[in-house]
Amino acid sequence: MDQHYPYALPPLPFAFDALEPELSARTMCFHHDKHFAAYIDNLNALLKDYPEYQKWPLQKLCQDWARLPEDIRQGVRNNAGGVYLHDRYFQNLHPTPVSSPLPPMEGAIARGFGDMEGLRAAMRQAALSQFGSGWACLCADGEGKLSVVKTANQDTPLPLLPLLCCDVWEHAYYLDYQNRRGDYFDAWWRLADWPKVSRAYELHLSRPIPERKD
Repeated sequence: MDQHYPYALPPLPFAFDALEPELSARTMCFHHDKHFAAYIDNLNALLKDYPEYQKWPLQKLCQDWARLPEDIRQGVRNNAGGVYLHDRYFQNLHPTPVSSPLPPMEGAIARGFGDMEGLRAAMRQAALSQFGSGWACLCADGEGKLSVVKTANQDTPLPLLPLLCCDVWEHAYYLDYQNRRGDYFDAWWRLADWPKVSRAYELHLSRPIPERKD
């Protein structure tokens, strides 16, 4: 998606019904075309009268929201995070059959979690233990070490790079699973596009590590 203002809703990378029966076409339509679109519209509206911040890339808005004027600060924090995380959420879903990670991500998962079952358990625990709305994300640091991070509301785990994000806001699953967040997570896990996540991880490893400023 465009990483600068004005933001536009990226198309869903599959048909609305492509993820059934795990996630229904109705859920995909509401989640993508209503909720995701609302974050984009709100962010554009917040930045409309602030040309000095329209040049900030999305990631900078997510990380440096505290530097913004007070009257848009919290709104940008919420909506920029919603745009950033939802983009990753939809881009990293893929219809079944279940896929598998590629090297070198496969090795990083083994080092960090023992195996895929260990990673699944860690992400499931994060998703189910997040009180209220939020996210459970598989993240990589600057050296490629993986960790699972949960965040509240639309807060991102940046500067850790979120590679795979599970949306645990009720709008992501309530039409299909009501209050059964665990069942939703299990369905979502089967839809993770591990080849795409693996390629993003490999690209991340190829970038130079920023110098530390002590």
